[in-house]
Amino acid sequence: MREPHIDYAEVFRALPGMVALLTPDLVYADANDDFLRLAGRSREQLLGRYIFDVFPENPNEPAAAGMRETEASMLRTVATGERDTMALLRYDIEDPQRPGLWQEHYWSPVNAPVLGPDGKVDLIVHRVEEVTELIRARGDADGEARGGAGEDSRARVLEAELYTRARELQEVNERLRTAHAHEREVALALQAAMLPSPGPTGSHDAAVRYRPAIGALNVCGDWYDLVGLDGEGLAVAVGDVVGHGLAAACAMGQLRSALSGATRVADGPAEALEALDRYARSVDGAESTTVVTTFIDWDARTITYSSAGHPPPALAHPDGTVTFLDGATDPPLAARPVQVPRPQARTPFVEGSLLVLYTDGLIERRTESIDTGLERLAESLAHHRDLDPETLADALLADLLPPAGNTDDTALIVLRL
Repeated sequence: MREPHIDYAEVFRALPGMVALLTPDLVYADANDDFLRLAGRSREQLLGRYIFDVFPENPNEPAAAGMRETEASMLRTVATGERDTMALLRYDIEDPQRPGLWQEHYWSPVNAPVLGPDGKVDLIVHRVEEVTELIRARGDADGEARGGAGEDSRARVLEAELYTRARELQEVNERLRTAHAHEREVALALQAAMLPSPGPTGSHDAAVRYRPAIGALNVCGDWYDLVGLDGEGLAVAVGDVVGHGLAAACAMGQLRSALSGATRVADGPAEALEALDRYARSVDGAESTTVVTTFIDWDARTITYSSAGHPPPALAHPDGTVTFLDGATDPPLAARPVQVPRPQARTPFVEGSLLVLYTDGLIERRTESIDTGLERLAESLAHHRDLDPETLADALLADLLPPAGNTDDTALIVLRL
């Protein structure tokens, strides 16, 4: 059966209700017929113009703040790539035939993103429903209700009260956004301070990356570390604290410092994790933290590793094959009621190989098996294996993180062996 041809431009213009398309700079790209008719503007008066040049704020009603709230909602949509539903708001419109004459209007707006191939917002779908008549009915209904009017009048009063409640909710949401944004800013600054650039790794190039979740206030406890060992060896580790926010970031800082210290005196990665496990039992929020650490012996060309419930490191060989180091996996930190010795394993490597450690944000998707994510990582590593670590780290993030942005924090280390 032949698929019908659909003219989506005509479909858009025929949509019921007021719908407009704006660029991320808040310039009109298009508007449907209902938008033009109800707003009292022609398409030529809108297209290519900044929204608030077409619809400036009523200078006689600065308390309405419609422009500020509309602009903030649209910019949130651009920044987060997520739909933003606004509370009912008053936004008066100047009569195009009689400049200086403002008509009172109330609207229920929704702003939604249209994402481009790169995952960034290309357009904003601005859909508004006019509720002016409902709000105007409030004054009449209030008077009727006080005079003993019937059920219909009382219902209209209740409907009109939704506007007042919506305005109050809008103010509460704004305060919550400000508080959460401040917490996120503090947590990110704390993480940045505790996740420095890698120190000297001799003649071996290394790259590290940390990507917080996009469009969320959930700052997590992912970390990475590179520690120089006696005899010019190197220990490389990544970990992930369960939970979000400042509490997770603080627990992450304590565990990272403890593992860094234990690594310098331990005989191997298993002993380092055993010491970290003992410490984790005394740290609030450290339970069920996952971590993997690797000890690299350059002279023997071996990697000794141990994992506490963490996704396995990937070893990419020069011939394009990829091995996952999963031979010494144990439960996460403080997960057992009593502590027992942890396992460790050793594997050889050849010069020119790549060692990649990461947290689960790089490979896990809610709708997929973890094996699918590991296969995707192996394919990307094999394809980009000849790149330098800095370029390779960016390529892995581009290949593996969702186009719309990662929903979980991601830490990544790439080391050329």
